[in-house]
Amino acid sequence: MLTGKHVLLIIGGGIAAFKTLDLIRRLREQGAQVTPILTKAAEEFVTPLSVSALAGTKVYRDLFDLTDEAEMGHIQLSRVADIVVVAPATADLMAKMAQGLANDLASTLLLATDTPVLIAPAMNVRMWEHPATRRNAEQLRQDGVAFVGPNAGDMACGEFGPGRMSEPLEIVAAISQQFEKGPLSGRKILVTSGPTHEPIDPVRYIANRSSGAQGTAIAKALMAQGAEVVFITGPADVPPPPDAQVVRVETALEMQEAVRAALPVDAGVFAAAVADWRVASASDQKLKKSLDGLPVLSFAENPDLLREVSRMSEGRPPLVVGFAAETDDVVAHATAKRIRKGCDWIVANDVSPATGIMGGSENAVTVIDANGVDVWPRMSKDQVAQRLAARIADHFSQAGDH
Repeated sequence: MLTGKHVLLIIGGGIAAFKTLDLIRRLREQGAQVTPILTKAAEEFVTPLSVSALAGTKVYRDLFDLTDEAEMGHIQLSRVADIVVVAPATADLMAKMAQGLANDLASTLLLATDTPVLIAPAMNVRMWEHPATRRNAEQLRQDGVAFVGPNAGDMACGEFGPGRMSEPLEIVAAISQQFEKGPLSGRKILVTSGPTHEPIDPVRYIANRSSGAQGTAIAKALMAQGAEVVFITGPADVPPPPDAQVVRVETALEMQEAVRAALPVDAGVFAAAVADWRVASASDQKLKKSLDGLPVLSFAENPDLLREVSRMSEGRPPLVVGFAAETDDVVAHATAKRIRKGCDWIVANDVSPATGIMGGSENAVTVIDANGVDVWPRMSKDQVAQRLAARIADHFSQAGDH
């Protein structure tokens, strides 16, 4: 609940501004007081009247409104709130924040505030991925600005990728997190995610269809519970969570090295779809067709990261969670895998083509531990992640140690 909390909401000029109407409603349902600030561009997408009606208070728009200056002043307005939220945070607003510009009411408030700032970026995928935006985002993180999103998905412009503003309930949860220490506060958790790419030659590699969506969702959910997350990811389609400590790798051997470097941790969640094999001697030149027939590839077994960490004699994380992607006899194979690997929990799912789970937006998992089998209904990968994070938090709460 956000009862008694005062949120200064800066609404930027993007198509996602329409979501802020629902965000205001959700915040007020949680007991928060909302003071809205509309940029000139935002008025092209939402009206001051609709925003004011939902917020139940006046909307501020102009830096040089002398009446407002006499009543409150833009300096005071920037400091009476408990948190400043920018949603949507456009590329333009982020650039102003990163460079310290103050040429309108919104940017002036952001420069003058001494309260925590949370932004929800929203823009075209190419704008989000542009080096200038990435530099600005990194500068803002260094300045202590918190991020929620952006999410990946379909854009209003017809493109697909990261750049969608987080949903209102996600933003409300992120705001709540700023005021509360979650149950995993003080815990350091390792999450592996995505596929690995095992080179055949400089232009070809062995991989699988993992998108990395479930791993990213788990990392976000753990951070929402207060955990510090080390996120080791292969070349995934879904971008890593902005506030995690991200380590990017390509191969299983690189992931092994990164996992070892990340230890010790309180828990390890091994969601990555690591290739079982690699080409024993990858060519340093592109393999060519020849009259001698097809090339012969010799394979070597990749390191078993889950087994290695689960069976460590020293420095083993108190909780090790593995994943089992199966296409048949899911529970039987996953149960055997948990025993074989030595991990505490196995999160098993059926990735046979008919399910559409591999690379899709939903998952249906079964969690297996020493006490038995817990079958979860099919739900979104975000919901799976939140439920798993809550289970991990409950595990540590019952263990009673830190």
